[in-house]
Amino acid sequence: MIDALPPQGIPAEQVLAELRGLRSADLPTHGGRLFAYVYDPARAGLDQLAMSAYALSAHVNGLDPTAFPSLLATENALVAAAARVLGAGPGTAAPDVVGSVTSGGTESLILAVKTARDAHPEIAHPRLVIPSTAHAAFAKAAHYLGVELDLVPVDPVTCVPDPAAVAAAITAETVLVACSAPSYAHGVVDPVGQIAAIAAQRGVRCHVDACFGGWALPFLRRIGLDMPAFDFAVPGVTSMSVDLHKYAYTPKGVSVLLHRDASLRRPQYFAFADWPGYTMINPVISSTRSGGPIAAAFATLRHLGDEGYLELARQTRDAVTGLAAAVAATDGLRLLTPADYTVVCLTSDDPELDLFVLADELAARGWHTQPQLPFEGIPASIHLTVTASVAPQVAQFGPALAEAAAAARAQGPVRLPEELLAMAAHLQPDQLTPELVGGLAESLGLGGEPGAAPRLAVVNTVLSAAPPRLRERLLVEFVSLLQRPSW
Repeated sequence: MIDALPPQGIPAEQVLAELRGLRSADLPTHGGRLFAYVYDPARAGLDQLAMSAYALSAHVNGLDPTAFPSLLATENALVAAAARVLGAGPGTAAPDVVGSVTSGGTESLILAVKTARDAHPEIAHPRLVIPSTAHAAFAKAAHYLGVELDLVPVDPVTCVPDPAAVAAAITAETVLVACSAPSYAHGVVDPVGQIAAIAAQRGVRCHVDACFGGWALPFLRRIGLDMPAFDFAVPGVTSMSVDLHKYAYTPKGVSVLLHRDASLRRPQYFAFADWPGYTMINPVISSTRSGGPIAAAFATLRHLGDEGYLELARQTRDAVTGLAAAVAATDGLRLLTPADYTVVCLTSDDPELDLFVLADELAARGWHTQPQLPFEGIPASIHLTVTASVAPQVAQFGPALAEAAAAARAQGPVRLPEELLAMAAHLQPDQLTPELVGGLAESLGLGGEPGAAPRLAVVNTVLSAAPPRLRERLLVEFVSLLQRPSW
C-alpha cells in the first residue's frame, strides 16, 4: 500500500526512489518499442531541456494572461508556429488565423464542437456529422455538450468516407462537419477538400482533426511525400486541431486549436460576471492552467527548429517503410491500409494466425502494439504509431514479427467457451454488476498484482464478441475496479 500522506515527511531522495520503483512497471516511453501513447524523437538532451523549461513556468497560472505575460507570449508563439505549419498566416489564403493552446486533442475537439454549437443558439437540437473512423473524442464532445452525433460509414476496404454520404447526412440542424488528417486507427487522410467544399456550400463549419498527424504531414510533404490537401489552404476549412505532444515531440499536455479568423473563435470563450468575485473569462475548458507544459513545448520547438523536424520526418518515413516491408514479408499478414504517413496498420488473412495472440507474442518479445477490434466490416488489426525513435529498431522488428507470428500460429486462435459467447451476445449492459465484472476479470487473468502484464488475447476476443454498448459498460466497470484508493 502506498500512503501519499504519511504521518511524517519523507526525505526527497526516498520519495524519488519510490517513484522510480513505481515507474519500473510501466511500458517503455523511450526506445522505439512502444507503438502507442508516447512520441519519442530519440534526441539526446531534449527531455532535460523540456523539463527545465517546465519547471521554470510550472507555477505560472494561465487564468489571467495579463498577470503572466511570459505565458501569453509563449502561447501566442506556439499558435503562430502551428498556423504556419498548417498553411495559415501572413501571405496565405488564411492570413487571420487565431488559436488557443489546450491540454490535448480531446479538449481541442470538445472546444471545436462547443464553438460551432454556440455559434448557432437558434438551433435547438444541434448535430455533428463525422465519419465513423473519426476519433472517439468527437463522441465524447457530443455527449458532454448535448449535440446529436451523425456517423457516416466508411468503405471497409479503404476506410475512407464517401463525400456524397457526408452531404446526405447534413441537415438544417448540423452545426459542424469534421474529418481526419489522418484518422488515428488506420492512418488515412479523409477527402478534406471535397468534404470542406460540401460544408461550405451548405453554410456549415468544417473542422479538420489533425491532432494525430497535423504536425507530421506538412514535414512529410516537404521531404517529397505526395498527399492530398488537408489544411487551411483548402477553402471551407474553418478550424483545425493539432497536438504538439505528438509529432512535435513536446511533453504531454499541449494541443492547439486554430480558427480561420477571430469571429469564428469568439463562441469558444466562456465569460461570466454575474457573481461577486472576479469576472471569469476562459478561452479553454480549464480556468487555472499551469504554464509548465506550454513553456516545455516552446523550448522543444525552439530547440529542434524547422530543420530538426524535417530530419525527424525523414527518420519516421524510413521507419514506416521498413515496418511495412516487414509486414509484407511475413506469411499471413498484410497491411490493412497503405502505410503512407506515420501509421502501420496490419491485419491477418490466415484464420490460424490470431492477431490478438500475435500482439501478446510481440509484447512478450518487448514490442508493445495496439490491437484494434473489428468494426463495420473492417477486420481486426494491429496499430503501430511510428515515431522517429523506431528507425534504429526496424532491423530487429522484422525477425521479431516473423518469430511472433510463428509462435501465434503454433498456439492457434483463441476459442471462447460457448457459454461465454452466449453471455457476450445476449447480456444487457444494465445487467452488469461490479461483482460480475470482477469475477470475469479474475477468470481472464486480470486480477493479478499491479504491474503484472497479463496476456490479453482472450480479453480482446471477448470484447470483440460483445456489442459496443456492452463492451463500453464492461470496460467502465473494469476500470472502476482499478481506480479505487488503497486504504
